[in-house]
Amino acid sequence: MKQRTLNKISPVKRTSTKKGEQRVRFSPEDRKKLIVDEATRYFAEVGFDAGTRPLAVRLGITQPLIFRYFPNKDDLIQAVYNEVFLSRWRIEWEVLLEDRSRPLRDRLIEFYTAYTDVIFNSKWMRIFLLAGLRGLELNKWYIKFAEERIHRRVCIEIRAEKGIKIKGPVTGRELELYWLFHGGIFYFGVRRFAYGVPVHLELREFIEASVDSLLNGMPAAARRP
Repeated sequence: MKQRTLNKISPVKRTSTKKGEQRVRFSPEDRKKLIVDEATRYFAEVGFDAGTRPLAVRLGITQPLIFRYFPNKDDLIQAVYNEVFLSRWRIEWEVLLEDRSRPLRDRLIEFYTAYTDVIFNSKWMRIFLLAGLRGLELNKWYIKFAEERIHRRVCIEIRAEKGIKIKGPVTGRELELYWLFHGGIFYFGVRRFAYGVPVHLELREFIEASVDSLLNGMPAAARRP
């Protein structure tokens, strides 16, 4: 594997060495971002059991320099989580999901088209799956995030549009029914982008069919005692 060097962001200064060579210097913010970007690729390729010494070699820096920015490996993993998952979330998606001036079907299709455009790639999928196999907190963080930002919000919207007369907070039954739908879309991406196996529909058609199945089936199932 070719060694990656810290030359992807414009340096803030060049200094001369004793032999007349120029050494690139980066701002702390740029160097920290380069470390996180390479760590994301690294963990997606080899998993989270890998050490930081090979990562330093890939970056062309020393291991202590990584620890200057991230005191331990868990801090680096947290930074990878923030980069891969949280930084790609869009607040406007939450506004879209609650916009009752539009049919819920249209909102869900638009949201999942945009959402899958972010998560349906091998790096995102491998980071998520490898973290789960390793038993890291990363998956728990994201599942909680998804339930709060997507699942509970849409369950309330389904109640409103379908006239489901359930009072109070979203129930465990509603959440599990929604996970059945959301998990199906996620696993479509796993099959295609993580496992590389053929799928039977184009993504847009699959999203539309999944949304129709949710809106046709969940109201009746949610009303059951």
